[in-house]
Amino acid sequence: MAEIIAVLGAGSWGTALAIQLARNDLQVRLWGHEPDHIERLRALRENPDFLPGFALADNIEPVASLEAAVSNAPYLLIAIPSKGFRGLLQKLKSLIDKDRILFWASKGFEIETGKLLHEVIAEELPMHCYGVVSGPTFATEVARGLPAAIACAGNDAQSTEAFAALLRSRHFRAYTSEDIIGVELGGALKNVLAIAVGISDGLGFGANTRAALMTRGLSEIMELGTRLGARRETLMGLAGLGDIILTCTDDQSRNRRFGLAIGQGKSIAQAEIEVGQTVEGLRAARAIYHKARELALDLPIMNEVYLVLCDGKNPHDAVRDLESRPQGHE
Repeated sequence: MAEIIAVLGAGSWGTALAIQLARNDLQVRLWGHEPDHIERLRALRENPDFLPGFALADNIEPVASLEAAVSNAPYLLIAIPSKGFRGLLQKLKSLIDKDRILFWASKGFEIETGKLLHEVIAEELPMHCYGVVSGPTFATEVARGLPAAIACAGNDAQSTEAFAALLRSRHFRAYTSEDIIGVELGGALKNVLAIAVGISDGLGFGANTRAALMTRGLSEIMELGTRLGARRETLMGLAGLGDIILTCTDDQSRNRRFGLAIGQGKSIAQAEIEVGQTVEGLRAARAIYHKARELALDLPIMNEVYLVLCDGKNPHDAVRDLESRPQGHE
């Protein structure tokens, strides 16, 4: 009998991961919280709202009942926006035992507390083996089966390797790590940097500006990340630098597209509507700003993104203030 895995979240990323897992002959239950949406998936055998044009294999079962989705599934993969993460964990408490292995592909911070998601899961489901999946991957390219690589970091080496093995295929490499903080932070912080680069491009600045923002932004990510316990080599790897390159330079990135819209003069609300899906960097900017203040860190690019998104600062004024900063050693 094929191994069962429940993918919790039927958006573009959850669907793409379900397709990848199904290629490896797993029995995949794809859960979504909207019954009408799941019914469309079942009837059409694709996800027309979030990942149109990709057929769902016979071994992918769209499920509207959370209890049915996780029943007898040894592995759970959460792929919902970070704002709903704790709420989902609280629902799972009464449905799963401590032997279930939980990984998540959600990126960002808990909005209300600014906590990383591993801190949330440690509070809600502390007895479980758990971990995070992150790296430079767009949903459509994973669904197409194009070559890609990600990082899986967990609190138990054996469980992390077992989970990574479920994802691996000839075209999909899954590396393992013990640095949960580094893999999580890379996935969260790069979204804010992608918004900054998008704003820059939307304002009409060129490739020189883009490269400078990405490089200095990486320096800020390294500074904050290492203070929070991440390893430098993780932030220079797939979940850090790899994801930065992907998200800042390709218009498949919703965070980059959001920034482009802001740079072109759209309001926050207009930009969100234009993107049409969750923009994790918008929420992460606030958490990063407050963490930097708590640690007395000077993160000028991250700070200016926060001021533009959360304090109504004009992007041109943000650029002026960055340009007028004292210069020193790199």
